[in-house]
Amino acid sequence: MPEMPFTGERFTPECVREIWYEHVHRYALARPIAAGKRVLDVGCGEGYGSAILAPVARTVTGVDVSAEAIAHARSRYSLLPNLSFREADATRFDAGAERFDLVLSFETLEHVEAQDGLVGRIAAALAEGGCALISSPDKAVYSDATGYQNEFHVRELYRDELLALLSRHFRCVRLYGQRLMFHSTVWSLDGPRTHAAMQTAHADGRYDNDACAPPMYFIAACAQREADLPALPGLALFADATESVYDDYRQETRRNMRARVVLAEQDAALAEARAALEQARTRILELESAVAASARRSSRFWPFGRQ
Repeated sequence: MPEMPFTGERFTPECVREIWYEHVHRYALARPIAAGKRVLDVGCGEGYGSAILAPVARTVTGVDVSAEAIAHARSRYSLLPNLSFREADATRFDAGAERFDLVLSFETLEHVEAQDGLVGRIAAALAEGGCALISSPDKAVYSDATGYQNEFHVRELYRDELLALLSRHFRCVRLYGQRLMFHSTVWSLDGPRTHAAMQTAHADGRYDNDACAPPMYFIAACAQREADLPALPGLALFADATESVYDDYRQETRRNMRARVVLAEQDAALAEARAALEQARTRILELESAVAASARRSSRFWPFGRQ
């Protein structure tokens, strides 16, 4: 199956490093919650996330407005018998009598203008006792702080706007933050891993027990009852077995170190060349001075010039 071209509008699993971590982590976070459940993935794109959930879920239904993405998903993930895909506008999607235990909508909200319509459809598709996970970038960090404008984003939301939108359709909303960070990780090898801690060192010598930067994305857990909210961890770390981002960092560091050595050698050679040039200039000045002095002496012996 040929890869679906990456245009920037939707993620494809062939993407690497930072963007891969951000997108795949959300589905990895949802995977334990999806176990044994009927799952609806709204804005599923080319289907990679739905395919991550299918091996543990009872059923997974992916919905996307793009006919190309749905055709690709149906072909690429056809071997998963409990996974199906539908082409539909998520803001007008009608599940009919079908209901779902878990509805996901990751990085879809900012792509549509009718955001109340989208969240309303998500809420309507939930079965009794069901919950939803909805993610969207924080406009203050994603765009305002960076000056970056994503051409595919129709309307990004600030934190208070997102909470107001979700609260119109869900009685209970719990917010989580997501951001790619560089960490050293320590974990228990013998005892239980029940306690999580986050520490940040600052350039001025301070240490505090908080994240080093504000979240780039929000992930909202939504339900109609507090008891139905998913039991997400207070801190969730995600890695890949090949450590691709860290490996890329190590390789880039080695390249930079080698480049610095070469530059230092070139700087030393340049300094030597400049010193030699300065010596040559000094020698030329000395010779010119000697020639001028010799000419002056000669003029005293031949006051009328040569005949």
